[in-house]
Formats: sequence, C-alpha cells, structure tokens
Amino acid sequence: MPVPRGVIITRPEPGLGETASAVAELGWEPVLAPALSVRSCQVGVLPRRVAALLLTSGQAVAMAAACVPLSVPVFAVGDRTAQKAREAGFTTVHSAHGNAQALEHLLCQQCAPALGSLLLFSGVGQGMELAASLRAQGFRVVRRIAYRADPVEALPAVVDHALLAGQIAAILFFSARSAQSWLKRAPSVGMGARVRGVRAVVISDAVLKTLRQAGWQGGVSVAATPDAPAMLEALGAWSA
Repeated sequence: MPVPRGVIITRPEPGLGETASAVAELGWEPVLAPALSVRSCQVGVLPRRVAALLLTSGQAVAMAAACVPLSVPVFAVGDRTAQKAREAGFTTVHSAHGNAQALEHLLCQQCAPALGSLLLFSGVGQGMELAASLRAQGFRVVRRIAYRADPVEALPAVVDHALLAGQIAAILFFSARSAQSWLKRAPSVGMGARVRGVRAVVISDAVLKTLRQAGWQGGVSVAATPDAPAMLEALGAWSA
C-alpha cells in the first residue's frame, strides 16, 4: 500500500498558498482545507500622533498599510509578519521573533510612553491581553480591529475523499481556534475517528491542548517557535 503523502493545511489566506508551496517543496502533497475565512474590517478613526504600530498577525498588514502612514515604525510579532510589513511599504520594521510577550519586551526596550500612542492592529478577540499589559506600564494603546476570521461553513470534498482513501499523513493546525473550528466541521459521519488518528503538526502547546481535549488519538508534533517556518521544520523533522 502506498505511503500517504497528503498534508492537510488548515491555514486561511493570506498565507495558505505560501504554506502549500512550502509543503510541496518538502515532497508532500498539500491539501487545502482552511478552517477560517478572513475578511478585512474598517478600522475607524485613528490617533493623530502615533509612536508605533503593533502587528500581532500578518493578517492585519494589508489594512494597516491602507490607513497608517508608511513612515510609522512597525513592531511585528514575528519575522514573517515583519517581512509582510516591509513588502507593504513600511520603512522601519522591527521583529520580535516570537510571540506577544516577546513583542511587548521589544517595544518596552525601544519605545517610551511619552513618544505618543501605540496603535495595535489585531483580529476580533485578539490583542486584548497585550494592550492591557502595555497600558499597565504607562503606554496609551489604541486597539483597532483590522480583520475578522469566521469559521468556514464546510470543508472541501477533497478532504473527505483523501481521508477515506488513506492518503493523508498529517494535518497542520495554526491556532487553537482554527483547530476547534476545523474539527467541528471534520468530514462526514464516521470520519471523526479517522481524522483524529492522523498525525498533527501544531504551532503551539495551546493547540496541542485543544486537540487533546477533543480526543485526538494520533501523534502530535509541536513547532519549536510559534510561526509557520517552525511548523514546516517540525513536519520535515517528523518525516525525515
């Protein structure tokens, strides 16, 4: 029986196509099955004096570039988000190379409350802890919702077919919310156990916890750092 080479990618666009190409370069067959659908939101009135723009996700970059002066310094959560900000035209971009805590630490090293407001672009339900922590340190943080990510109504039929045929080796989960959404829409009756028996590659321990709570039965590889390159490294290490 042929060894399964399919890898289900649950990441939405933007980012889905990029990850699919990287998965294919590793010798796998990408199966596109995003758990969430992302759409931009109008952000409303912005402060006149902005010391820095904080980006906790690459999903917020497009909206930020459309309404924030490109000369405003950007502090991005990770390298990929920083790269997207540079590609969008922002001239001064710093990467925290990690998570929200790393972003907060970097910002406190390079910015002072007296310089002006911090503008935080995030998704619905995101960035609130970061904003609260920075405010506790004296910063004025203006948080704006740049995008919303809603669960998809259904998964592509190709997922059902590939799982039934035993063609799937792994599933990539990029957030706890996307994992929850994806599992709720996991393929048709009788497929739940088959899905949970596939190996998962996850971006963080939080996603691992979500899978375990859902009764995941297969193996799980956790990325060394919470970003897409580390996810791909984990997939490559497992398959080596």
